[in-house]
Amino acid sequence: MSKRCALWNNMNTQRMEMNMAAKILALFNLKPGTSVEDYEEWAKSVDIPTVNGLGSIEKFEVFKTTGLLFSEDKPPYEYFETIDILDMDKFGQEAGTDAMQKISAAFQGMVDDLVFITTEQL
Repeated sequence: MSKRCALWNNMNTQRMEMNMAAKILALFNLKPGTSVEDYEEWAKSVDIPTVNGLGSIEKFEVFKTTGLLFSEDKPPYEYFETIDILDMDKFGQEAGTDAMQKISAAFQGMVDDLVFITTEQL
């Protein structure tokens, strides 16, 4: 099981009784040898439409970082995702499907320094 699906399944277990919505942030860089063009084409044609097609997802977006405000330094991450999950139980089930496992494996093959951040709205 990929890191992405393992995290989703772990979050599902933690929230099972509450069945709460969640916002997850994923921060990452591309692995050496993965071209920006290849990753972005895959994200636009496969990852984004597939994840947004899941019944448990309200919205899934991928962003490319462009800089640090008021700084010439390079951002620590090249990309980030926001995942707005409506139903953690359903999400855990959907993340475990063969189709999502394949997408997650492809994602893992292209990215490095992957960090998932769980959030809570104030």
